[in-house]
Amino acid sequence: MFSILKPLPTDPILGLMAAYRQDTNPNKIDLGVGVFKDESGHTPVLKSVKKAEAFRLENETSKSYIGLAGDLGFCNKMEIQLLGEHKALLANRVRTAQTPGGTGALRVAAEFIVRCNPNATVWVTTPTWANHISLFEAAGLTVKEYPYYDYENKGLLFDEMITALKQVPKGDVVLLHACCHNPSGMDLNIEQWKIVAELAVEVGFTPLVDIAYQGFGTGLDDDAAGLRLLAEYVDELIICSSCSKNFGLYRERIGACSIVSSDAKVADVANSVLLSVVRSIYSMPPAHGAAIVDTILGSTELTALWHQELAEMRDRINGLRTLIVDSLNAQGIDQDFSFIKHQFGMFSFLGINKEQIDRLQKEYGIYMVGSSRVNVAGVSHANIDYFSKAVASVLK
Repeated sequence: MFSILKPLPTDPILGLMAAYRQDTNPNKIDLGVGVFKDESGHTPVLKSVKKAEAFRLENETSKSYIGLAGDLGFCNKMEIQLLGEHKALLANRVRTAQTPGGTGALRVAAEFIVRCNPNATVWVTTPTWANHISLFEAAGLTVKEYPYYDYENKGLLFDEMITALKQVPKGDVVLLHACCHNPSGMDLNIEQWKIVAELAVEVGFTPLVDIAYQGFGTGLDDDAAGLRLLAEYVDELIICSSCSKNFGLYRERIGACSIVSSDAKVADVANSVLLSVVRSIYSMPPAHGAAIVDTILGSTELTALWHQELAEMRDRINGLRTLIVDSLNAQGIDQDFSFIKHQFGMFSFLGINKEQIDRLQKEYGIYMVGSSRVNVAGVSHANIDYFSKAVASVLK
């Protein structure tokens, strides 16, 4: 059976990770992997998480299964964090299942969509997170793209986006990034969200919102504003969320898939299908990460500490965007990089070509994805001069 298999290409990000580890250049910089890094290049465990873990270690009384939906306290608190005091919550129209990370949430959502409409097409932004397409296709769904990022002008192709979404067949699904778009860093503003929400109602597509970076843009509430506005308009909505970035719980694999339905009765039916999907994929989610988040959000003291730490991470990222632009400008480069300051989250396209990307890697040990997408958190005050001089060198 196995002898008929043919090797598949390595995921570009994983390949970059391996190449970076083997590089002996003492000045090497990893701008590929999408994790937050502090000034020393380390991805720390938050103090709020450490305190919650200490509490859990002292108070956990069982290692029994936690049920198909996972930690119900976590699910409830995530709904509030995502939607605030929304009418959908007040009307008992929301159901949530804890999932193994945001990736798990997306795969659960994909299988849920298949149960609802196996012929549905999922529409994603051009570009989008690379794994979006493979996750939906693995569930048997057709994936198509709609215009989003303007590579030439480093902005949004919003008019083209709306023109394309007007052609989406009723019953299809449109994936939207709530904030900190991966990989471009370009987000919709609230007026644009309103237009999309009105269009969803008019056309009849179902929005699927991926919110993996809440709090990394401008703030927890601001980053969810588009999602909340969308939920004001549509009767049905799928939300995939992650705690990897904003809680720093990458390896704990903690996320959630939330379904917003037209009323409580429909929500109960949808929930039964959602949990059936969970049962058929992994049966029961792990407990630790959800318990940590539940403990933090259930404590006034720990929530305040987490908000402080989240603000520090967000301020670092936003500050690095300005630092990168100023440092590149100081090199006398003709190319305009000012767009980086007007984006949100960890990612941006530098807008350099493949030959220049290859030179940065081979000559300077600076690693980024072939599209020129960089994780700005990989830059620091210690390596910014080296980075900017290297970029200037390959551009001249």
